[in-house]
Amino acid sequence: MTGPLLVVDEVSHRFGGVRAVDRASFTVQEGSITGLIGPNGAGKTTVFNIVSGFLRAESGNVTFRGRRLEKLPPHRVARAGLVRTFQAPRILTRMSVLENLMLGSLDQPGEQLGLAWLHGPRSKREREVRAAAGSMLELLRLTHLADAYAGTLSGGQRKLLELGRALMATPRLLLLDEPLAGVAPTLAGQLLEHITSLRDDRGVTVLLIEHDMESVMSICNWVVAMDQGRVLASGTPAAIQIDEQVIESYLGAARPDDPERGPRTPGNRD
Repeated sequence: MTGPLLVVDEVSHRFGGVRAVDRASFTVQEGSITGLIGPNGAGKTTVFNIVSGFLRAESGNVTFRGRRLEKLPPHRVARAGLVRTFQAPRILTRMSVLENLMLGSLDQPGEQLGLAWLHGPRSKREREVRAAAGSMLELLRLTHLADAYAGTLSGGQRKLLELGRALMATPRLLLLDEPLAGVAPTLAGQLLEHITSLRDDRGVTVLLIEHDMESVMSICNWVVAMDQGRVLASGTPAAIQIDEQVIESYLGAARPDDPERGPRTPGNRD
């Protein structure tokens, strides 16, 4: 880890009279997996929406690689190297798995009106994108589903597909919104392997929201805990597990070594 890649500084946003995010501040170190945790309604997804350009902050700053992001639209944030996934995977169900992956690649001549009629550059780039998508299918162990309609995939496979499509944009920072939610244990383990390999093998920095505390504590270098729109604490997984404010708000009123208590399992979403 070499330094802050993302800086969220005193960010606030309200919906009507409800302050969803209240002067939240934290950093994400380059080369890390950082977990963003908290009970339902803590403001985690609102922070994701602000950082990724889907929502405009009322106040505060978001800086990525030294560049201010809080006023940029989502497509420009993505082109800057910050890409996200969603709680419910957003896939194109009537396109194949391979085609969904190919859509994630940036700088395709066919998307530009002035270059769409130039067959040579368009064909060359399409071959490159198709080859990259094929490699991504192998990485995700989805090669056997390349030609299947994305709408036929299971929930866990859809999560893998959305992860792969995000990676096709070669992000510097990847935001994952509850990647394990609703995923069967076998695929959940596969997703965790992919997330850690992104950091270790590809140098991708990851910021993730996740309610599975065992997974968060096992793969994250750093954890940021939120409640009622505010950052309660940030630190190593070991430090967060014994922080009194975090225990009270999220991990349970008893200490983490109490065998009768465990992390709360939220029902609805943030």
